[in-house]
Amino acid sequence: MPPERSGTPGPRQTLGPRQTPGPRQTPGPRQTLGPRQTPGPRQTPGPRQTPGPGPASGPRPTPGFSARLTAPLLIGSLLNPLNTTMISTALVAIGHAFGIGAADTAWLISVLYLASAIAQPVLGRLADALGPRRVFLAGLVVVIASGLVGALAPDFGTLIASRILLGIGTSAAYPAAMAVLRDESRRVGRVAPRPVLARLSFAALGSAAVGPTLGGLLVVAVGWRGIFAVNVPIALVAFGAALLWIPADPPRGRAADGSTPKLSLDPLGIGLFSTALTVLVFFLLDLAHPMWWLLAPFAVLTAALVGWQLQSPQPFIDIRMLARNGALSRTYLRHGLSYLLIYCVMYGYTQWLEEARGYSPGHTGLLMLPMSVAALVCSLLGARTKGLRAPLTLACVLLTVGACTLAFLSGETPLAVLLLAGACFGIPQGLIGTSNQAAVQAHAPPENIGSAAGLQRTAQYIGAITASSLIALAYADAASDSGLHLMAAVSAVLGLLLIILTVGDPALRGRT
Repeated sequence: MPPERSGTPGPRQTLGPRQTPGPRQTPGPRQTLGPRQTPGPRQTPGPRQTPGPGPASGPRPTPGFSARLTAPLLIGSLLNPLNTTMISTALVAIGHAFGIGAADTAWLISVLYLASAIAQPVLGRLADALGPRRVFLAGLVVVIASGLVGALAPDFGTLIASRILLGIGTSAAYPAAMAVLRDESRRVGRVAPRPVLARLSFAALGSAAVGPTLGGLLVVAVGWRGIFAVNVPIALVAFGAALLWIPADPPRGRAADGSTPKLSLDPLGIGLFSTALTVLVFFLLDLAHPMWWLLAPFAVLTAALVGWQLQSPQPFIDIRMLARNGALSRTYLRHGLSYLLIYCVMYGYTQWLEEARGYSPGHTGLLMLPMSVAALVCSLLGARTKGLRAPLTLACVLLTVGACTLAFLSGETPLAVLLLAGACFGIPQGLIGTSNQAAVQAHAPPENIGSAAGLQRTAQYIGAITASSLIALAYADAASDSGLHLMAAVSAVLGLLLIILTVGDPALRGRT
């Protein structure tokens, strides 16, 4: 029985099921019932019980996905696309510095894409196995080293090595960022909000779009070595922010189902893929004097890769999934062709503006500004668009129109037409990036979304490598009107093919 000083009713008093005190019940002098407090059937508030402002609800859940968490992810994720386009306005200056032509400087483009195409899926698997924070920080260390090597490079070979390091280091950011968001989703119990994912996409598209303008300004201000040196402060900021705001990697001794995860990278598959792609790049980069014999080892390596991937329990590239999923395979093909055309302009058009029209790197960067602004604006509009077919069709049509416009440019073309030609490629750049990303999310198996996104990037890089090869074939030693027109004619044919692939894709017909 409770103490008498608590004001409880006597032993003969019984409270009804709704706890209505009998006529003789009088609360003790220290007992005060709040306006909303009704004691339970057997609950008698004692003298030390003070009603709270509301019912107890346990600890408040952490909102998650804070600005501090996403800030280093955004900074790190912009490094790879920024470096793919920023160098476009520095190629002529680099060629003059080392006494080489456009065919040689094209290697600066190709080696970064080659390294990125291989490193993206590999580092994504490492982020899952070892922890995304570790992989993210390690990648930034490699970026810092590559920036220093490139800024101090005494010869062109060292510059090539710095671009390889840059491709590997910057490839860690995007897959690691996605893994960090996945771990945050598990911690807070909800999926990553779409605005967070949209900001990651915007960081990549935006940095790629402003790359030519930023590169031109850096070349004018500090010289072409500034293109490499600028990576050091950006990576240092991202590294410090990641140390402070990205939480430590969660223990990965056991998976959610209790099993122990294994570090399975399929090294043989990675080796075959890397070697085959390298052989293909060597063939493509000298189309003016093609080494046909390279196609034989490429075919052998490709056949070996396909055979091994079909029998590997955890393949580097899931060929069976790609064969079954025609919609996803067509998305990769469409994405690669689109960026082939975009990067033809990003690199070929900028070189023509400098060498054939005589514009400085700074002026060239400003001439590319309408393309950059159009890409930024349309990337936001593309993220708000619910459909896929309409924006992709519009983008393909504009790519074809832009390619046809380049075929008529010359030394006497008015400045307004030059600006319009660049804008024709900026709008598709913004629409294609967000729309194809949404298509991958719609068509890829949910359990393989990470590897599917990595393969999308690989398709983009292969398109860029092919673009650099086309530029090297068209320009040879220097950019010229005839070389631009050849590149434009090939781009126009590819643009028509892209329109057919997009309009005729049955997977897009219900996604207007």
